[in-house]
Amino acid sequence: MSKGRISTTSNGLHRHQQIISSLNIAKIFLLFSVVALSFLLLHHSSSSSLSLNSNHLNKTSSSNGSTAGNLLHNYNSTANIVSAKGTLPSKEKKKKQKNKLEKVLEKAAMGDKTVIITALNAAWTEPNSIFDTFLKSFVVGNQTTPLLKHVVVAALDQTAYSRCLKKQLHCYALTTKDVDFSAEARYMSEDYLKITWRKIDFQRTVLEMGYNFIFTDADILWFRQPFAHFYPDADFQIACDHYLYNSTNLDNSPNSGFIYVKSNKRTIKFYKFWYNASEAHPGKHDQDVLNMIKFNPFIKDIGLKIRFLDTALFGGFCEPSKDLNFVCTMHANCCIGIDNKMHDLTMALDDWGKYMALNGDERMSKPQTWTVPRMCG
Repeated sequence: MSKGRISTTSNGLHRHQQIISSLNIAKIFLLFSVVALSFLLLHHSSSSSLSLNSNHLNKTSSSNGSTAGNLLHNYNSTANIVSAKGTLPSKEKKKKQKNKLEKVLEKAAMGDKTVIITALNAAWTEPNSIFDTFLKSFVVGNQTTPLLKHVVVAALDQTAYSRCLKKQLHCYALTTKDVDFSAEARYMSEDYLKITWRKIDFQRTVLEMGYNFIFTDADILWFRQPFAHFYPDADFQIACDHYLYNSTNLDNSPNSGFIYVKSNKRTIKFYKFWYNASEAHPGKHDQDVLNMIKFNPFIKDIGLKIRFLDTALFGGFCEPSKDLNFVCTMHANCCIGIDNKMHDLTMALDDWGKYMALNGDERMSKPQTWTVPRMCG
């Protein structure tokens, strides 16, 4: 072959290879474009679908469900173990905690599966402080000492738990990860609100486990057994700051420091509703929210029977019982600060001691009353 033909052939092959290479690049670019376009369409479709689903749920909630129903539906069933603004523990840890609580409740329960619960932190368990006064009232009360074996202390921090164990009581560590509840919580502070709602959710847990309970704040003195004064047909019974002489009147001013609750479907639903209502009323404590929801139609819909307890039997510094011949409990309500509560609760213990020193005729001849609170009220 001549040089001219070899050169011509070589140039042709080179152009042919360039054409093939260009076609390959075009195919790759086209394939990439198709994939990218498909991804964008899929993402847009998913977003639209999510948006439509969200709108559908919102419309359904507003048209078919009441606020009460939505609150109950959205309830977090793991809230009993969830830390207050803290971290969710593992399933294994939740199971261990539930097993521990079950054992404590089982040991403390009366024959009808009723326990007496109080919740305490380190500040309230200081030696010679609220906790000791609370326990002393059971000892000096009229036939109340046997009730101590049914008391469950929900300790909000490790110090309170250790002090509880030293008292040889039934103790459960209701500690919260990443939250320190050991110090005295100033009234209506962030920690105070967390503690109040932690207690409500813990009570719900106890109900779900099949136990009835009397919840009592530790600034309540126990002088007589209360069971004979509870209403047998009620699901939820609560003490009052101010009592209007009618146990069914919803205008009574309830105090969540003393509550008797039976475990059933109605009370469990109610506690879920109560707990969730805190989201609708931020910055409010459990008692304020209870006052708001007690008129809600949801309460009637679930058939919950509420009774308010007479302050003549279950009194406090807000409205003291008039006659020590009938009093069951005395609450340091309408009072802020541990020192103030301690001062006037000590006076109430002294009043009770003087009353118990009287003979039967002396007690009945003239109604025995309390010394007027000096630091509270």
